Amino acid sequence: MNRLPNFLAAIALVLAAFLCAAPSARAQTLDETLARFATDRFPDTARAVEEIARSGHPMALEIVEALTDGRLAWRPSDRRLYVIGADGATRAAETGKAEPDSEAAGLRRVRVNNPVRQTIAAALGVLRLNSADPGQRRVAAEAIMQSRDATQAPALEAALGRERDARVATAITLALAALRVVDPAQPESVRLAAIDALAERGSRDALVLLRSIPADAPAAIRARAERAAAGVERHLAILGGIQNLFFGLSLGSVLLLAAIGLAITFGVMGIINMAHGEMVMLGAYTTFVVQEVLRAHAPSLFDWSLLFALPLAFLVSGSVGIAIERTIIRYLYGRPLETLLATWGVSLALQQAVRTIFGSSNREVGNPAFMTGSFDLFGIALTWSRLWIVVFTIAVFAFLLFVIRYTDFGLRMRAVVQNRAMAGSVGIRTNWIDAFTFGLGSGIAGIAGVALSQIDNVSPNLGQGYIIDSFMVVVFGGVGSLWGTLVAALSLGVANKLLEPVAGAVLGKIAILVFIILFIQKRPRGLFAQKGRTAES
Repeated sequence: MNRLPNFLAAIALVLAAFLCAAPSARAQTLDETLARFATDRFPDTARAVEEIARSGHPMALEIVEALTDGRLAWRPSDRRLYVIGADGATRAAETGKAEPDSEAAGLRRVRVNNPVRQTIAAALGVLRLNSADPGQRRVAAEAIMQSRDATQAPALEAALGRERDARVATAITLALAALRVVDPAQPESVRLAAIDALAERGSRDALVLLRSIPADAPAAIRARAERAAAGVERHLAILGGIQNLFFGLSLGSVLLLAAIGLAITFGVMGIINMAHGEMVMLGAYTTFVVQEVLRAHAPSLFDWSLLFALPLAFLVSGSVGIAIERTIIRYLYGRPLETLLATWGVSLALQQAVRTIFGSSNREVGNPAFMTGSFDLFGIALTWSRLWIVVFTIAVFAFLLFVIRYTDFGLRMRAVVQNRAMAGSVGIRTNWIDAFTFGLGSGIAGIAGVALSQIDNVSPNLGQGYIIDSFMVVVFGGVGSLWGTLVAALSLGVANKLLEPVAGAVLGKIAILVFIILFIQKRPRGLFAQKGRTAES
């Protein structure tokens, strides 16, 4: 009877020793894993990557990512491992604690080769699948799908069993399907189900996988894959058409923004303003100045920079436009050739002035947070900046219509256009209506520059890229017609984007130019003929 308590006590001692030794053994194993990174031998580095990925160490993902970017280093004196941050700060890989510069002196980077990179890619997939961030898990699943690494299937199955996010679960399911569909070891029913899952995804990655079924695969699998691939191609063709339509509307909105001010100065007043592109440029540089001031004095207001820039750009470009009209244009009415040459000289002078003040290199204009990035709509990737420009263009067009139709200034401007002598006889100061109309068109061009600064390089030559297209839009739509300008800009934008996949960008533009020339031969006043001083002359 006395032996039983002694036996139980012995068991307790053994368990206690085991429990005490387990953390020590785990620590020793982790130390050995980290030490392998410092042997400067590629097989040891690959083995260390595999072990750290399975270890559950809180620094595991950061260590492997640092190795990928060349930011993992070791100290030759004691072979301790360090992670070097993007800012140059050094932390111990074992604990994640920051290390003083004196401790991190003389570090050597851990080297990698192609086999190690393959091991790293597999380890990153496993680690990111276990990340707390759903976005990281989704990216990991998509990366595994593209890599087609069959060894990742167990990790995907385990991740799918514990996944609670529906979008991530869908990505993992599709990644599993991508691995199973090309794996001859899988049962036929599993591969057929994988084909159906890829067909439901309907992406280009899925199409590539469906087309990669080997020729020696069973006939049922090949036939199902062919039908699924044909369905995916039809789906992608429809999506491509919708995407080109959106891109065409986006391009049309850019053309409308650039041309809508010219529709007033050229269409309403009959002035061939070759400096119109420079009004756009001034608006873009106004945006740059506003952002520089906010960066220096009120960084928290940067996301509101465009709201500050819009009225300032309108005032700057509009004021310059009024100054040009009062000092040059007013003496050249009815003399189109002299007006063209004079405004061309003004455009060169404005470009040189901007080069003198800001330099000839491109200037950085940042995107506010709400215009940054893209979003997915029914499988189509759309950028926020383009979408907001479309919305902004509609707002500017509506503003112009309101000014022309429902304000006293708009009434006087239409009166001068339709019958200048009669308007002057009833007391309208036609010379100032001319000046403010030219200023309005120039101010709208400045607002266009604010929007274009978000999608184009801000440089002294910014306006030159839009002046020819602007004239084409105004002439095609009908001189002096805002609605014609709208229809022409959107039509040319959509036609351009629909022709690009077929004929290429250059041939597409040439075809559109030839079409406009032929159209003007048959209908010289454009789509919407405008009555008034310009049409009657």
